[in-house]
Amino acid sequence: MKLILASASERRAQILRDAGLAFTQLSSAIDETPYPGEAPHQLVERLAAAKAELVAARVVGPSIVIAADTIVTLEGHIFTKPRSTDDARHMLERLGGRTHAVVTGVALIRLPDGVRRAFVESTLVHFAALPAEEITRYLATGEPHDKAGAYGIQSRAGRYIPRIEGCYFNVVGLPLAHLLSSLTELGWSEV
Repeated sequence: MKLILASASERRAQILRDAGLAFTQLSSAIDETPYPGEAPHQLVERLAAAKAELVAARVVGPSIVIAADTIVTLEGHIFTKPRSTDDARHMLERLGGRTHAVVTGVALIRLPDGVRRAFVESTLVHFAALPAEEITRYLATGEPHDKAGAYGIQSRAGRYIPRIEGCYFNVVGLPLAHLLSSLTELGWSEV
């Protein structure tokens, strides 16, 4: 049974590669705009399902499609990928010195029978206070622009995170242990 990663994310692909999984990667571009009043868990669950369905429609043969969506949330506010440098600056200013949640929805579809699994994983991230000049330096690296919440724990921003509570891989974008458990439930085997 083939694994299909329904994502263009290099970070998600790297998590699977580092875990030794063989997979094919297919893009799953969808409109990721939150609905008015949509809760963070509902948003990531809906977007992951939509990505999985989009890619599953293009797949032939026995496969499991894996899709995910990750957001950052603080006090009910959802932080997706920043739309501009100013947006990224605003996000980092709000997150600095506080604890926020990184929430990832994962959807799996087994083909050809269409059996589905879905879950949502949440990790608390303790973020250090960031002086304005530090934010400016970080923005100049270009790293914040394609990441929910405008930071990547696995790169330079890791220095701003003294502690997390939960799954590190969830913060990167794909909760590996929970994913592997769900794949096993769907009958996937590495052999």
